[in-house]
Amino acid sequence: MTSDRTFFLARKDMLGIVLLAILLAVILPLALDGFRLQMVGKYLTYAFVALGLVLCWGHAGILSLGQGIFFGLGGYCMAMYLKLEASSIENTKIQSTPGIPDFMDWNQLTELPFFWRPFHSLGFTLLAIIAVPSLFAAIIGFAMFKRRVSGVYFSIITQAIASILTILIIGQQGYTGGINGITDLRTLQGWDIRTDAAKTILYFVCVGLLLASILLAYFVKSSKLGRILVAMRDKEDRVRFSGYDVANFKVFVFCLAAAVSAVGGAMFTLQVGFMSPSFVGTVPSIEMVIYCAVGGRLSLLGAVYGTLLVNAAKTSLSETFPELWLFGLGGLFIAVVLVFPNGLAGLYETYVSPRLGRFFGGRGKAAPAGTRAPAIAE
Repeated sequence: MTSDRTFFLARKDMLGIVLLAILLAVILPLALDGFRLQMVGKYLTYAFVALGLVLCWGHAGILSLGQGIFFGLGGYCMAMYLKLEASSIENTKIQSTPGIPDFMDWNQLTELPFFWRPFHSLGFTLLAIIAVPSLFAAIIGFAMFKRRVSGVYFSIITQAIASILTILIIGQQGYTGGINGITDLRTLQGWDIRTDAAKTILYFVCVGLLLASILLAYFVKSSKLGRILVAMRDKEDRVRFSGYDVANFKVFVFCLAAAVSAVGGAMFTLQVGFMSPSFVGTVPSIEMVIYCAVGGRLSLLGAVYGTLLVNAAKTSLSETFPELWLFGLGGLFIAVVLVFPNGLAGLYETYVSPRLGRFFGGRGKAAPAGTRAPAIAE
């Protein structure tokens, strides 16, 4: 009997990743102009958050409504490095204190704050993009999961933390840029990131990192850890009575989702050229949950397609019907809850996959037991 798995990937999953790679790395760059391709690159940075939510929400049953926190922290870490580099080479004649970011000078700061100084180093910045959001997630996780806070209570708390962090960033204008965020980012190690050629290169870097994140998520999903997460989602008490420390598993997957989201935030800063508190709060966090739900919260590839679909629809509707696109987005989420709770991936498994199996001479298989997601309202 031949195995249908290669390493930790099922053959159909490997085929799905290859097709996604062809779409993102070949078809879209050839089919779209530079402006539209840059927009797709921005959409793909949100897909990192959706991937983390598939692991955190779909497989572990932890619905976080504050993933914008980690997306924003990763973005701010990268923005701090880029801003310091821009401040060191820009014309500082109009500043009373040369060499510090312009918004600090406007707020009458006379020296660089101590927590900004390490971001002169690119190596430290790359480490901080992963470490800072992961550490923050670990603090939240240990505080909540060790006290067995879960379900809707955990979701509300993460939403509140996102709101608090947004208010803090806006209030500390001299240190964070306030409501405008950190803007006017120009170069990375002397390389101008504002040119069309640079943005195209950054698009391909984003695609590569996204595919690597998908492979990492598949590895976790197919491991013993992944099976424990699913068991924990369905029967948490039984897993606890079996001798496992459920809180530690929850903290781990929550930190992993935070780290993946932070990579997306850093790539967003590089591609778009700024970071602001508008990407940290509850509204973007809930939108990111919608991306995951539309794609299918049990499907890693579905999360990417859901992110692309929702953002493409959002852009199209906002351009054509600027006053109605929010209603369209809300209607899409209602449709997901009522009509296809397993998202696009659920529709594919139910209607498309069996027909493809029969077409290619095989038998269409139903989804394996235990892979059906509980209702979203649970």
